[in-house]
Amino acid sequence: MKIGYARTSTDHQKYSLENQTEKLLESGCEKVFSEEVSSVSSNRPEFESALEFCREGDTLVVTTLSRFARSISDMWKHIEVLKEKGVSISILDINLDTSTPTGTLMLNLLGSIYQFEREILLERQKVGIAKAKRDGKFKGRVPTAKNKSAEIIELTNQGMKPSEIAKKLGIGVASVYRHRSV
Repeated sequence: MKIGYARTSTDHQKYSLENQTEKLLESGCEKVFSEEVSSVSSNRPEFESALEFCREGDTLVVTTLSRFARSISDMWKHIEVLKEKGVSISILDINLDTSTPTGTLMLNLLGSIYQFEREILLERQKVGIAKAKRDGKFKGRVPTAKNKSAEIIELTNQGMKPSEIAKKLGIGVASVYRHRSV
């Protein structure tokens, strides 16, 4: 059985998630797990569900290697789980299938290249941010919750629960606790 997994980093990438799902179904996936969660998050519940769902002889299918893992160590951790279960991996955009020795070799090589590419990208990003800070163009993220402190205090005084305040103001519950008595 082919099991698909699709992921986007944010809910602003609806088209990307739909596109991935469409490609997975076209490739013959009978079940597709999908979620909107950042790759830097260690909590990917749908990915974990996909791994758990896989059985011996199945193939886990992703559209790109970046949907499967974010680093070489992360990739190997998941490969070992699937290998113990007798499950192969298929990556559509590079036409790679680990059910063959050549596919496994290619996955090793490409995984290393993907990690190298990511590290170079992050390095360039740090340099760009440092330059922007020096030039006074980078101020960082706008403190959303801090700007809503007065509203948080007012809603708290009205007896509203922190979770309700968070939902109403579009901020995290932890931010409500942090700013409700400022």
